[in-house]
Amino acid sequence: MLKGKTILLGVTGSIAAYKAAGLASLLKKQHATVHVIMTKNACQFINPITFESLCGTKCLVDTFDRNFEFQVEHVALAKQADLVIVAPASADCIGKMACGIADDMLTTTILACKCPKLIAPAMNTRMYENPLVQDNLKKLKYYGFTIAEPAVGYLACGDTGAGKMLEPQVLLSYILREAAFEKDLKGKRVLVTAGATREAIDPVRFITNHSTGKMGYAIAKMAMLRGAEVTVISGHTEAELPMFVRNISVSSAAEMFQAVCEELHLSDGRQEGVSQQPDIIIKCAAVADYTPKETAAEKIKKKMDTELSLELARTNDILKYIGEHKSKKQFVCGFSMETENLLENSRAKLEKKNVDMIAANNLKTEGAGFGTDTNVLTLITRDRIRELPIMSKEKAAGYLLDYIIELME
Repeated sequence: MLKGKTILLGVTGSIAAYKAAGLASLLKKQHATVHVIMTKNACQFINPITFESLCGTKCLVDTFDRNFEFQVEHVALAKQADLVIVAPASADCIGKMACGIADDMLTTTILACKCPKLIAPAMNTRMYENPLVQDNLKKLKYYGFTIAEPAVGYLACGDTGAGKMLEPQVLLSYILREAAFEKDLKGKRVLVTAGATREAIDPVRFITNHSTGKMGYAIAKMAMLRGAEVTVISGHTEAELPMFVRNISVSSAAEMFQAVCEELHLSDGRQEGVSQQPDIIIKCAAVADYTPKETAAEKIKKKMDTELSLELARTNDILKYIGEHKSKKQFVCGFSMETENLLENSRAKLEKKNVDMIAANNLKTEGAGFGTDTNVLTLITRDRIRELPIMSKEKAAGYLLDYIIELME
């Protein structure tokens, strides 16, 4: 996702500096060009050669190093950078940045950068909670820096509390959010439903389906990376919830219907007439069509030589309700999982539910269906059919969002 991007990684004097090597490695695996700038104190914790071996670029420490590649190196790097991250960021470096002090290669370069800036604090709990440090962090936020708030845990000094630098994989998620894609969905609200509903028969058993939530979460992640404010209504899932999205957990079809209704009719009470309704609604969840008419309060015991009949009632049709209540400005996409007559059934669903698009796939198609990491989608509107080849669910989510943006424009 970071191919063609230039990332500046600043490393300051902290025991957490060893984690920066893991972050540099992850960035290279994302095909980013990585330049590392270390403070002199950072060199006491990790050798610059480590970063040079990982990144294939010279690790910079001295502002006045005469063996530089560019004429004015800190300015040249600042012009190239798509993002700068300081990880770990010591209290000293945070204070310098907050006050505009540029007395080493790292702070000088940061001051010259106009790209997004990300700070990952790492220090003793008492230092982190000191009002001076907190004020400096607030000041950096005011000037547009993003703060990756440290974790709570056991620290090198023996204390337990806030101040533990986030793990490299988590920091990579912050970087991807800032730099991976153009923010063509910035200012848009996206509502996604994902996963499977569970309809209780008794306290032990339930009716469900094979949906894992992978496709819905892929859509939520890609929309978030492109700048959207994303809400996910999640049934049962086996996938990892993307970072930086708002999640509403539900179990049954009735709970999902209620959550969708509440999100569909949101309004901002602080500003009369300002809507918080979603601009794009993508119903990807596999919702049960039927639910037991009655749920037993106790476990239903097996009786020998006796069959059990279960009476079912129809659940609310969520997609149809959305189609009936959507505004002209809202774009609604439903999903259709079929085993036969893919186009006919999906077109009928498009008309019946009054939605703008159906993303259809066939359970019998190799690489599509439940639980896989790939999908084969056919995007159907009233006057177009766009067939996508087999690809990862994240890539398919990207194509789906591309098409939605194209149609909305």
